[in-house]
Amino acid sequence: MTDLFEKSPDVLMNPERQPVVTIKDGGVYADSRDVAAFFQKRHDHVIRDIKDLIKKEPELLLAKFGEFKIKDLTGESTSHYEMDRDGFTLLAMGFTGEKALKWKLRYIEAFNTMEAELRARPAIDPMIALNDPAWLRNALGLYTEKVIALEANNAAMQAGVEALERIAESNGKFNRTTAAKMLGVTPHTLIRWMRTNGWTYRRPGTADDIAYQSKIASGCLEHKIATGSRPDGTEWSSTSVLVTPRGLTILAKAFPPIAKSA
Repeated sequence: MTDLFEKSPDVLMNPERQPVVTIKDGGVYADSRDVAAFFQKRHDHVIRDIKDLIKKEPELLLAKFGEFKIKDLTGESTSHYEMDRDGFTLLAMGFTGEKALKWKLRYIEAFNTMEAELRARPAIDPMIALNDPAWLRNALGLYTEKVIALEANNAAMQAGVEALERIAESNGKFNRTTAAKMLGVTPHTLIRWMRTNGWTYRRPGTADDIAYQSKIASGCLEHKIATGSRPDGTEWSSTSVLVTPRGLTILAKAFPPIAKSA
């Protein structure tokens, strides 16, 4: 494995970029594409390093790494890997250089944060809770109390209350097209706003947008990962961003309703 900063010792990663991990089937995982983007490495080099690990310890493929394949004119190849924290740690051991340690620690911290969130979730299915109007109204009511307590300016307070009222009937998570409709803006406007205001970023080499870890940890956004099999037997996966009721509350304040003429 090559030195992370071997060829470009002065290159610094974007300090605003957060490590991306996702919750899937009760576990916490990182995607090799996101790891490559975060560490500013070529994805094919990350794939190569993972394959080297698996070649030395074949059982890692099932225990620590999940392989996704594609088939094109050049034949079958691996498109990316999903890895748990142990798999990431093994991979990142090879990312050397004096600046690399703190970035590895940030990624491990992201795993720890998401695992702590899983442990803190109530015993009931969170999807059931989010689809329970009474539960959601209570959660939004508590948030409203915080808004009232913190807002010193009456106008700002009113804007916050109106924003909450606009989504008071929300009872689940929404893709960005639906969220935009509820906010009264076009999907393009919402997607562009989220990209330029630190909510999402475009995953390099794909059409997928990814939520920043800070927005996932704060409960504003979540990821929905879809997987499936192609007719040729290879697997595909796609990541989409979902907006939570809490995220809608905040976005509604960013997109206040247009005043109606008398």
